[in-house]
Amino acid sequence: MKTYKLHLIRHGMTEGNIKGQYIGRTELPVTPEGIAMLKNLKEQLDYPFVDRVYSSPMLRCRQTANMLYPEREITLVDNLIEYDFGDFEGKTANELEHTKEYVEWTSGKVNGTPNGEDNTEFTKRICLGINEIVRDMMNNDYSDAAVIMHGGTIMTFLAACALPRHSLVEWATENGRGYTIMVTPTLYQRSGIVEVIDLI
Repeated sequence: MKTYKLHLIRHGMTEGNIKGQYIGRTELPVTPEGIAMLKNLKEQLDYPFVDRVYSSPMLRCRQTANMLYPEREITLVDNLIEYDFGDFEGKTANELEHTKEYVEWTSGKVNGTPNGEDNTEFTKRICLGINEIVRDMMNNDYSDAAVIMHGGTIMTFLAACALPRHSLVEWATENGRGYTIMVTPTLYQRSGIVEVIDLI
């Protein structure tokens, strides 16, 4: 039975990453340092050859996709956009750590941020985005695809759907790196499970 490989790659470094800010819907570019890091990683890692490149529509992901796979057309997947942090957008953990709302969110007592996105709906949205990609791959007979995503979207999807099982934070990855997953259609369609088979 045919299987499909998706290479989930986190976008290049932004100013928000450097400052430790919660950046969801704010459009930040990859920094000059981030561009240099991606160039170095491309030389060192030999990113996987792919039939297709999918990306979050946000600028930092589109820039990364164009840098890593300049010869490939980019297919944008709206459901892969980053989490909406609401009132926490642009703030750091240090700025928020003593607020009641932040403590409740990080402890799991509430299922979303003030004026932001519901965690459960976010997970469903990311899974729908991956479903779109898998269907497109199956319909067009693609075997390998790169998916340029946000750190939070990679962590959320793998914590919900991947084997081996790990907590959200254990799936954290650095900018320009990520995970290769294998999708077996029968397993995926029956239970929504994918297998992590390599690091990028």
